Amino acid sequence: MPRTRCGATRRRWRRRRGLCRVNSHRREASGLGIVMNGWFIIARSFPNRSFPRGRPALSGNSSASRPRARSNLLFLHQSKIVGFVRSPLRWACVLVLASLHQSPAPAQGIEQPTEIDSVALKEPITPIPAPPALDPLKVKLGERLFRDSRLSRDNSRSCVSCHDLSGNGAGRKSLDQGVDGSMLPLNTPTVFNATLSFRLGWEGRYRSLDRQIAALIEASHAMDNKLPEIVRRLNADPDTRGQFVAAYGGLPDAGNIVDAIATFERTLLTPGSRFDRWLTGDANALSPAELSGYRLFKSLGCVSCHQGVNVGGNLFQRHGIFHPLASPRPEILRVPSLRNVAATAPYFHDGSAPTLEDAVRKMGLAQLNASLTDQQVKDIVAYLGTLTGSFRGKPVGAEP
Repeated sequence: MPRTRCGATRRRWRRRRGLCRVNSHRREASGLGIVMNGWFIIARSFPNRSFPRGRPALSGNSSASRPRARSNLLFLHQSKIVGFVRSPLRWACVLVLASLHQSPAPAQGIEQPTEIDSVALKEPITPIPAPPALDPLKVKLGERLFRDSRLSRDNSRSCVSCHDLSGNGAGRKSLDQGVDGSMLPLNTPTVFNATLSFRLGWEGRYRSLDRQIAALIEASHAMDNKLPEIVRRLNADPDTRGQFVAAYGGLPDAGNIVDAIATFERTLLTPGSRFDRWLTGDANALSPAELSGYRLFKSLGCVSCHQGVNVGGNLFQRHGIFHPLASPRPEILRVPSLRNVAATAPYFHDGSAPTLEDAVRKMGLAQLNASLTDQQVKDIVAYLGTLTGSFRGKPVGAEP
């Protein structure tokens, strides 16, 4: 018969093993530690195991009892220490985990400001940074290519055919036409501030500007061309060859063509909106109605999807949660940015909302199950109008 341990012996054994029971609840554990709601949880790397409600079997020298003891967690809550960590290895885990903090993924090619005003620190939205200082030769070349119709199969269109830089960075149609004359399946999003989004396109298919540009050049509904053919066309132009040599030290190729366009698109930021001025300390930048709209935007829950520097563009979401919204496909979309939204009608992925008032009312019902009053819609629309920034010295969407 195995020797039975007394109560004091059991307690000493558990302390040596770092074992601690908390409220006799079952606990699941797997791998590392986390910090959440004031609880500091430290776990060793082990397969999923559960805490029994009763005491673990501690009798005898059974080897089966020891892995279970090792799989238990140590919980620390604020200043009250529930258990004590003895081994140097576990103290090392404490120091490593305590030094970690969650931070958003850096925007593509954008240098974030190191100091933010105290108002911005309290808000879920942050100001747009100034455009990055990139190689001016590459930027100039990229803009030329952005406007160059030789990128399309039949020389009939360029990037600005759908992304009007003199207007809203997109177009005014619900759906644009492809190079073959067919209607595109989704509304064209603005190119302004696109570099600040974590994914690109309505479905978030592209993780970087370079990948999106390369894909759209060859997409049948967009340019319907091949990069080798574009390289041939550009190399046949002495002036274009000279620009590539000056910017890249070599002739046009697939890599530097895409890089030049992506470099230019990284400069298409629209800072200076009135809301950003309010975030950075200008208390007079917003009217009472606009501030009321912003408070509604937060209290109703709009900000749960539309936050961050781009007021969206940083997560995926299902549309039509409570009620149908626009066309049912695709079901899951990358949340669009609301920067310059007052200038980018029509709205939704199918372009079915002609006005911002219509879009706000439908979004409230479909996504929040909220029937907004006329005054609420008016105030929220007033707030959204403060998100319009400037490009090359004039507000986005202003008449030339």
